[in-house]
Amino acid sequence: MTDARLTAPIVAALRSGNPAEGERLCRLSLQASPDESDILLLLGMSLQQQGRLDEAAKAYRRLTEVEPESSMHWRNYATALRHVGDLEASERALETAVSLAPDDADLLELHGLLQMQLGRPAEARDTLLRAFGKAPDSPSVRIHAAQACLACRDHRADDLLRPWREWLPLEDSLQFELADAQAQQGEADVALELFEDLLRRLPEDRGLRLRLAGIYERVNRLEKAEKLLDALAAEDISATTPEAKEIAHQRARLATRRRQYATARTILESSGPRTDGDYAHWFALANACDKTGDPPAAMRALRLGHARQTDELRVAVPHFFEPGAEILPNAKARVGTADYRSWPELQAPDVSQSPVFVVGFPRSGTTLLEQMLDAHPQLQSMDERPFFNILARRLETSTNVQVPRDLMRLDQRDCDELRKGYLLLACGKVSRNWDTRLVDKNPLNMMWLPMIHRMFPHAKFILALRHPCDVILSCYMQNFWSAVLAAASQSLEHLARAYVAAMENWLYHCEVFTPDVFVSRYEDLVVDTPAQTRRIAAFLGLEDAGSMLKFDARAREKGYIKTPSYTQVIEPINRSGMGRWQHYREYFAPVLPILEPMLKHWGYVHPDAPAPAAT
Repeated sequence: MTDARLTAPIVAALRSGNPAEGERLCRLSLQASPDESDILLLLGMSLQQQGRLDEAAKAYRRLTEVEPESSMHWRNYATALRHVGDLEASERALETAVSLAPDDADLLELHGLLQMQLGRPAEARDTLLRAFGKAPDSPSVRIHAAQACLACRDHRADDLLRPWREWLPLEDSLQFELADAQAQQGEADVALELFEDLLRRLPEDRGLRLRLAGIYERVNRLEKAEKLLDALAAEDISATTPEAKEIAHQRARLATRRRQYATARTILESSGPRTDGDYAHWFALANACDKTGDPPAAMRALRLGHARQTDELRVAVPHFFEPGAEILPNAKARVGTADYRSWPELQAPDVSQSPVFVVGFPRSGTTLLEQMLDAHPQLQSMDERPFFNILARRLETSTNVQVPRDLMRLDQRDCDELRKGYLLLACGKVSRNWDTRLVDKNPLNMMWLPMIHRMFPHAKFILALRHPCDVILSCYMQNFWSAVLAAASQSLEHLARAYVAAMENWLYHCEVFTPDVFVSRYEDLVVDTPAQTRRIAAFLGLEDAGSMLKFDARAREKGYIKTPSYTQVIEPINRSGMGRWQHYREYFAPVLPILEPMLKHWGYVHPDAPAPAAT
């Protein structure tokens, strides 16, 4: 160990803000003992404080040569290499550090963050989840692991962030990351609380104010969003900076919300994408082009948006693009009639104690139905959640039960535990009113019918149905966060095959399980809303459907709605979404043959029939 008489004046120089003097003293000591590790470490620190990062990296590298079994020296060397921009060499150094201290959560966290920086989110997620396994109580590890999960569109982010209130107060930068992660996973109300708290601490922070403006729009506080953007625009911001581009995009979003579509289009075309991979820009531009009556321009923008989104997905969720990958997970999985008959008979909740499940292919009107049901005093909905995905993953991990193949293996205790897990997940997302029945709206729960039937065999289902061509077009124009839906939406043809696969799965299992299903056609709901809501109320055993007609007021009261339709369900019903695909008919030539079986099954107009009159 180095004599404290040698290190004390060096440490004093560094602490007093005189790193040049610290360097001089280090070099003087090293003339006599060139491999003295404590002095080499202080030399690296003094050089780093002076901003001479290349020289600091050399000092830390020398330390790894002097004491190659020290994970701390490899970590310092890796950090220095990262600061000078040599990320590949930094990773090699970190890998050595981790090999020397495999249980060090801090090292794993640094490695995961570096993998994220290198554009390898799937590896980063796995590394950061390992760090979480070593330090499950670390807010930093949990937040960074959640960020990596979100980059991979992995729903485990939700579990990682669940105890967030216990972590407060956090250091500013970490709270910003937490708020950003909450916003990414759709928890805009939580993000708003965290960002507003940060703004009280950092009122001049430009990036924070920009992020908060976007959250205000998302929770339908448009005036607050515009006020923040006006204040930012009044500052001296160069038109070519990322901040200026973000302000422009948020201005375009507000213009779209106010139906000023030509203005939104002009802003977006003038500003261009924020980055090369900014596929959200192209989706926003496509929407503006569609609303201004320019389908060819909309389709050009959509092709660019989907191409860039697919590039990201191939890195984040590569298994969706492997040869032979299913177009939708479990789309081909089936429970045969004979298998179903082998299921043991178990006790289960009756219809009054079972959720109401609203299902249907995305963009078929499920959110509209959910908001109508939520407006009824005897029902309570929650924003869209992948509860059955989560429960199925838990089953597979804990008991090696594959859904739906092994559902016959579940006994009374297993199903009771599944229902308990479902209830805990639901209560984690909505403050439960126990005098109401729960409404669970998740479109692709139609793919989980076998598991739902095993847990809630007496549940009622509402299948949202809409003209398949309108559904496909609407999905193609949507920037989905869900990896499954984003990957399925890469082309109109791909979407059509996904639609048919989902419907075939649903129809097959409906024959096996004969669930109690009400088919709600979007067109009927829009054309005669009172009559259709009365039918739905009768199906659910509700006496008065009148409150369901006030869904838009109820949705505005809620402020925040998680699904992509959040801007639509706060408005009264209109017919603008009916027959929209006819404007894009020339692009549907390869799609119609794929959809033909479902068009016939559901009795929609033959593809060669004349387009409906404008309304």
